[in-house]
Amino acid sequence: DDEVAELARTLERMLQGLDSARSGTEAMLDRQREFLADASHELRTPLTSVLASLELLAEELGGEQADTAQAALRSARRMRRLVGDLLLLARADAKRTQPSAPTDLASVLMEAAAEIGPVAESHDLQVDAEPAVVSGVRDDLHRMVLNLLENAVKHTPRGTHIRASTEPVPGQAVLTVADDGPGIPRELVSRIFERFVRTGRDGGRGSGLGLSIVRAVAESHGGTVQLDRSALSGTRCVVRLPAATGLDQAPREVAQTSTTTGSTIGRRRSRS
Repeated sequence: DDEVAELARTLERMLQGLDSARSGTEAMLDRQREFLADASHELRTPLTSVLASLELLAEELGGEQADTAQAALRSARRMRRLVGDLLLLARADAKRTQPSAPTDLASVLMEAAAEIGPVAESHDLQVDAEPAVVSGVRDDLHRMVLNLLENAVKHTPRGTHIRASTEPVPGQAVLTVADDGPGIPRELVSRIFERFVRTGRDGGRGSGLGLSIVRAVAESHGGTVQLDRSALSGTRCVVRLPAATGLDQAPREVAQTSTTTGSTIGRRRSRS
């Protein structure tokens, strides 16, 4: 009996030690998340100053000096993008929320398509944006859509057809980005929304954060992102977000865009 009691006390001490270690590890991870979020936020101010100076230099200088300034400007812009990505993920990890407002996902899609247009000139990008209003953080939603479009462009060959659309369904706003490219390697399908997972088709230039940011933004808005396995070829990502309720349903712009021609055709229509 004494041996059994001693064994029970030993096991209890071990469990208490494990519980204490787990609590310490969780506290350390929480501090790391907070530090990363704060550091990423603080980096944005000096980066903005550096970018402004480089833009001015690039305009004023000529010859090789201008080329050097342009190269530095491109690197600084990539750094700003990476810092923004890290800040978004750090906020998600630290459960920090941003102020939300009614946001039309269709207009966010149109803005992102216009931004990516010069990069996607070798692709056939079609945008079909139907009003779909959510309550969200516009900057984060823009980054989510932009990452989906960039992912489709970077990982598919020239001439690939890419179609992006938004549509309202009962209780939801649905964003879809589909392409007819080579698709995602089978061994990566289950991990594609994890951080630092890369397909290798971007020449090693990507950070592997794009789709993990898409998932982080979707989940922070109470939604989901999934790969549509029913697609016969290519890749089809579907984001579903809760639709905003009780909002003014005024007519909004609906447009189709082709980056092959750089043209944008828009029209307004009212919901019936």
